[in-house]
Amino acid sequence: MIWIVLFFVAHWVLSCFFQSFFLHRYGAHRQFTMNKVWERIFYLGTFVSQGSSYLVPRSYAVMHREHHAFSDVEGDPHSPHVYPNLFKMMWATKTRYSGFVKGRLHAERRFEGWYPEWKWLDHFGDHWGVRIGWGALYTVFYLVFAPHWIFYLLLPVHFLMGPVHGSIVNWCGHKYGYRNFDAGDQSRNTLPFDFVTLGELFQNNHHRFGQSPNFAARWFEVDPTYYVIRVMEACGILRFERTQVMPNPA
Repeated sequence: MIWIVLFFVAHWVLSCFFQSFFLHRYGAHRQFTMNKVWERIFYLGTFVSQGSSYLVPRSYAVMHREHHAFSDVEGDPHSPHVYPNLFKMMWATKTRYSGFVKGRLHAERRFEGWYPEWKWLDHFGDHWGVRIGWGALYTVFYLVFAPHWIFYLLLPVHFLMGPVHGSIVNWCGHKYGYRNFDAGDQSRNTLPFDFVTLGELFQNNHHRFGQSPNFAARWFEVDPTYYVIRVMEACGILRFERTQVMPNPA
């Protein structure tokens, strides 16, 4: 049982970290910079940690910028105030995301650019065979270590880890919690210590200060990912100085 628990927690935390750190704060907002070598390392880490639910950084960035520009009104690709049913919101998000990945949809020019791209890895990671392969690896691990069939109910979360995190953040972060600021939308801070999504549930703070790498704003709020970012800055892995400024659609 301990191996299943450790595997689930590790997959959850690593997938959530790379989504928050690389896809969101770096890819969508470019809140800090890093050299190409480190970018590729974290790109690969995102692919490995998300596995079967790998999210292409370009499509993630475009949709997230749309989310900020149209927060909680028509045009927001994943708001509970536009899609009052959670599963309809998830399906609408999936459909739009797939449209960007496959080239069936094209974003406004203001939402394009300033995101990392590794086209070979994106094509490979998005291939259905690769996604099934990751799912098979998760299943084999459970077949070997799960002490009871009830643990197999966790497998769908592994298969859809990235979308599960996104759904929690976009649903709960715009419906439940408290507000520190008037951000012009319905964003909320769901947890004062976000141990669930590593800082992503400070949606109200983030929507008010979209370019801040620290999603916590008050003394009692804890954004775990930000502390990792500060350690990386101290180690020279990334830097906050930006020689160019990404257009902010919000």
